[in-house]
Amino acid sequence: MALALAAAAGAEIVSVDSMQVYRGMDIGTAKPTAEQRVLVPHHLIDLADPAEAFSVAEFQREGRRVLADLARRGVPALVVGGSGLHFRALVDPLEFPPHDPAVRKAVEALAPAESVAALLATDPRAGEHLDLANPRRVARALEVHRITGLTPTTRWEGEQAAAVREYRALLPVVALGADPGDQLPARVDARLGVMLAAGLLEEVRRLAPRLGRTAAQAVGYKELLPVVRGEISPEEGRARAVSATRALAGRQRTFFRRDPRIRWIEWHDDPARRAAAARAAFEEAGWTS
Repeated sequence: MALALAAAAGAEIVSVDSMQVYRGMDIGTAKPTAEQRVLVPHHLIDLADPAEAFSVAEFQREGRRVLADLARRGVPALVVGGSGLHFRALVDPLEFPPHDPAVRKAVEALAPAESVAALLATDPRAGEHLDLANPRRVARALEVHRITGLTPTTRWEGEQAAAVREYRALLPVVALGADPGDQLPARVDARLGVMLAAGLLEEVRRLAPRLGRTAAQAVGYKELLPVVRGEISPEEGRARAVSATRALAGRQRTFFRRDPRIRWIEWHDDPARRAAAARAAFEEAGWTS
């Protein structure tokens, strides 16, 4: 659908898939083929080696550079995918405070109860804005405070945070969604079957020695890595991958359903009909070629 829309509008595709940024992770991320990328230029794909961590902040910087270049050339951007966080990082005023390895190490040396006490000492209202039972989030909040002086409450009450909560984009956005509804589980199963037939397990086996911590968490890869290591059967790996993919699809659906900017179009099994419905919705919203 995205290819047909982009071709009709003279647009270029900007991926917001958090794992398509990694080179070599092609089948499991449903990356566009080389032929498709010749037909329509794609951006934010193959940016990093899978051994590296590619943060949302890095994605945001590169993505906004791409959007600025497209705007300068007068080319519409068709943002496709993927990760709700990466979509919002691209179009909304999300901020990602810096990291400091030394500060992080000091924070992580604290016991969970000590971390919570330290955070509450700086911000008694911290529990209103983050889950104090989540050690990772507490540690990150402490790290941010020690680096920037900002507490969870001061960050929450800022104008930028209000703009994010109210879905105020940095640039004009026309957003569409197509939800297959009850067909979603069957579509997930069929999609994984196609990927396995295309060589997903072999791709995971080839990449396994090079997968860093972030890339190794990618849905499909994470569940098949134990198969490659001989710890579980291929059948069990497939079952785990199906379950994880269904859960991810459900989370994505929930995330995007909360965004009031998204216009939901009727689902059609036929890609041409989906593209036509999307094109009509775009035109109604004033986004035309």
